[in-house]
Amino acid sequence: MKFLLTGGGTGGHIYPALSVVREIYKNNENAEVMYVGTSRGLECKVIPKENIPFKTIDIQGLPRKIGKEMIYFSSNFAKGCYQARKIISEFNPNVVLGTGGYVCGPVILMAWLSGIPTAIHEQNVVPGITNKFLSKLAKKTMVSFEDSKDFFNTKNLIVTGNPRASEVNELSLDKAALTLGLDKDKKTLLVVSGSQGAEIINHNFIKIIEDLIKNKWLQIIYVTGDRYYNEVNKKISSYDKSNIKVFSYLNEMPMALSLADLVLSRAGATTLAEITGFGIPSILVPSPNVTNDHQRKNAMTLVKRDAAEMIEEKDLKPEVLMEKIIKLLLDDQLLINMKSNSRELGYLDASCKVYNVLKDIAKTKK
Repeated sequence: MKFLLTGGGTGGHIYPALSVVREIYKNNENAEVMYVGTSRGLECKVIPKENIPFKTIDIQGLPRKIGKEMIYFSSNFAKGCYQARKIISEFNPNVVLGTGGYVCGPVILMAWLSGIPTAIHEQNVVPGITNKFLSKLAKKTMVSFEDSKDFFNTKNLIVTGNPRASEVNELSLDKAALTLGLDKDKKTLLVVSGSQGAEIINHNFIKIIEDLIKNKWLQIIYVTGDRYYNEVNKKISSYDKSNIKVFSYLNEMPMALSLADLVLSRAGATTLAEITGFGIPSILVPSPNVTNDHQRKNAMTLVKRDAAEMIEEKDLKPEVLMEKIIKLLLDDQLLINMKSNSRELGYLDASCKVYNVLKDIAKTKK
């Protein structure tokens, strides 16, 4: 069976697709997979490293205003459709999956016109404009959250969860603690501010580190992002660093998550999939600078189910952050309840569900 996947621009679209590819190979070692992206997006760096056949098309996002940019977009879209149709014709997939990003537009459209069954997967609560349009063509529209049902006008919708959650492994706490140089018996706070680093999270957290590390029952894993790593290390150079580990980026993130009792982070879809996959309580600071305010709506899905607490950027201050962190970490029963609620949102079988949907709709190919 042949599977064609497409999705790009950000890790939030790419890594769920990668999880599905791994599930495909796990269940069907003879499966053929092709990935279609762009030459400018993150996918052109990530996918080839996974030894997945990769093709690119030329496409850009839809302009927000009508003008000269729209004329260029129309020409570019037509070119992308031509390239997508050629790839589809040569590969002849049984089914096509789009996980988001404007690259999905031409690929899903050309597959649909070619009579090939298609499906899409939306990671955020609020869908992007591309997925809202493509849901009208897709045999199945898959979503990560129950709350997403309100944003799609289709009967072919199924809640699968985010395939990224299926990447969670049952890790040995002893091994995780040894690898990271931590104590598995201490309360652990994991602070993650993204690959580049969220300025407002870093600037507020830096101001409370000294007071936090005075609590010897607490240890901190702090992933600063590249931009803030040197600044943070300079700030804490004179502190007792026996109970804090600082990283610019952490390859062993699953180990950090397995140790964490509480996470402080943004509210991107992939981050929340990992958090709920491990069933970790969280303090979420959604970015207001995203389309459709989708991070705040992602966060609210966890908040409404008592799996997380949220601080909006306008309300974020060092003293507010300090109070919330200490309050949660000292309340064992609250953490237990939040952990259970978070785990219920985890959808650890998400990749399997998506694979089964693809396998079923592939049978409808004429």
